[in-house]
Formats: sequence, structure tokens, C-alpha cells
Amino acid sequence: MRIAVLSDSHDHIPNLRRAVIRANQERADLLIHCGDLISPFMLPYLHAFNGPVHLIYGNNAGDQHLIAARCGTTFDNLLHHGCHGTVSVDSCRIAFVHYPELARELALSGNYALVCCGHDHIYHVERLGKCLLLNPGDLLGKDVAPAFALLDLEAGLVRRLEVGAKLLLDD
Repeated sequence: MRIAVLSDSHDHIPNLRRAVIRANQERADLLIHCGDLISPFMLPYLHAFNGPVHLIYGNNAGDQHLIAARCGTTFDNLLHHGCHGTVSVDSCRIAFVHYPELARELALSGNYALVCCGHDHIYHVERLGKCLLLNPGDLLGKDVAPAFALLDLEAGLVRRLEVGAKLLLDD
């Protein structure tokens, strides 16, 4: 099972598009977006992912009503969880929130194998007991190259994958 973890796309269409294309190329089975997607016009780009997408709001929530209304209906593979989400895959309990402080608390609780977050735009991977705490950094590319994280559950490996404009990608 491969999980693509994205965060803080901040309405940057080209970077979100590149990230979804790359996640599909890497054969990710599941995609988690940890907040700050912002606008409903970003949803079609997430919908292009070849599997289920779980997303939450961040501190820049945009049109919450329209985003929530279109997930699971207009975009059937998008599952919106509000401000925090949980999902179980291959007996792995996963939680995702926007804020790193809340993510750390969840990771330390011992209730999850993986906790994902965003907000500070800083890539971070840390093992806390039996839980992996993962912040993929940002897709905005404000201070460093835009990137997301790809986690291979079976191998226990996390890779940071850059999605800069220099990549030549086909539809």
C-alpha cells in the first residue's frame, strides 16, 4: 500500500496537478490532503487521482460549504472529513489534521500507526513510539521546492517527491 500525503496547496493549480500526476505514476493507492486546499476549483485536480482521496480543511478553508457538498457527489472519489480525519487501511490506523501540535498529540496517544499534518510548510518525518508522524511540507513552493510525501507501508519507507515546473509531464 502506497499513500501520497499532500498539504498546503494554496490554490496553486499547476503544483497540485503535477503532484496528482506523479502520485498516479508512483502507483499510490490512497491520497491524503492535510488542508489548505482552499477553493472548490481545486477539486477536479484532486479528482484526477486514481484512487480514494481523503481531505480536510486547514486554516485557509475557502468555501467550506461548496467543498463539502461536492466531495462524494460531483467528485465521487473525494472524501471530506471536516477539520480532522481518520481512516484504516491494511489494518493501519491513520489520522490527519492540519496543525503539527495536534498531530504530535495524536501520534503520542498510541492510537495510530500514522499521523499526517501540514500547516508550517516544513517537511518532517519522525517516529514516536509505534507511530510515524509525517508532514509532507507544502505544494505551494513558497520557501522550498513544492513537494509531497509518498509512504510505502509495506517497506516502511517515506520519500519526498518534488513537483517543480522543471518536470515535463503529460496528461
